[in-house]
Amino acid sequence: MTRTGAQHITFIGGGNMAEAIIGGLIENGFDRANITLSEIVTARAQYMHDTFGINLAPDNTSAITGYEGNNRSKAQVVVFAVKPQVMKQVALSLSSALIEAKPLVITIAAGIRTTELARWLSTDDNGEAIPGAEIPVVRCMPNTPALVLCGATGLYANRYATEEHKEVANEILCSISKTQWLEDEQLLDAVTAVSGSGPAYFFLMLEAMENAGVKAGLPKEIASALAVQTCLGAAKMAEKSGEEFAELRRRVTSPNGTTEAAITTMQRGEVREWIEKGVLAANTRSQELGEMFKD
Repeated sequence: MTRTGAQHITFIGGGNMAEAIIGGLIENGFDRANITLSEIVTARAQYMHDTFGINLAPDNTSAITGYEGNNRSKAQVVVFAVKPQVMKQVALSLSSALIEAKPLVITIAAGIRTTELARWLSTDDNGEAIPGAEIPVVRCMPNTPALVLCGATGLYANRYATEEHKEVANEILCSISKTQWLEDEQLLDAVTAVSGSGPAYFFLMLEAMENAGVKAGLPKEIASALAVQTCLGAAKMAEKSGEEFAELRRRVTSPNGTTEAAITTMQRGEVREWIEKGVLAANTRSQELGEMFKD
């Protein structure tokens, strides 16, 4: 850890993705004494403390402004890891604390745009905008392989986030994933469609390969192991070779061979077209959900 190493990071919400990020940070050498969690489910909070040895705040506000248990350290980075449905309520309740602490805000809540979040975070108890409240926000779209420190994350920074803020956010998310920065926030819908929902596409492919292997006579556990390792190996080849995916496919598809027989059958079933349609459907749905969370 470099820029983030001495900073105090607070997590609001302790779900699976927060657990993955905290675990990734600690595995990469971040001092657990500089991590504070606020989690409303007592059993979950205790589990996180027992697992990682991090600080547990008595409430969300104290987690940001500091309390005796963390040496009254103000948060320099606040990671919002709550469900999108409750984000507005949580954000509005913490606006005063955030104005006081002036941290970088990172959100992993799907569908919540930076304009909405920044507005909620700069609104006082009377519903009025707080003058001069310029909240740096980085919005992230990780995916579930982040839970095994092998994720893919798209990031977008609002206009108040500096290059240093972006470096800090990047280092945090790099603890669990590869990162890609976007200049246009709307493209996070496409990120959601390709990588956010993407693991499910590969699980569906693995299901089909496993089932076909069983039908061809393999024991289920062997068919499953072969399918998983083939997926891992193909992904590694795609990452390391630098070749176009189509070229890699052509290299393994010998004329009149077994692979050609399989690919020809799949193409007759318009597999490629339906995958593209599925990804674009996810993109459209992500756009729709974003509209639902707008004020």
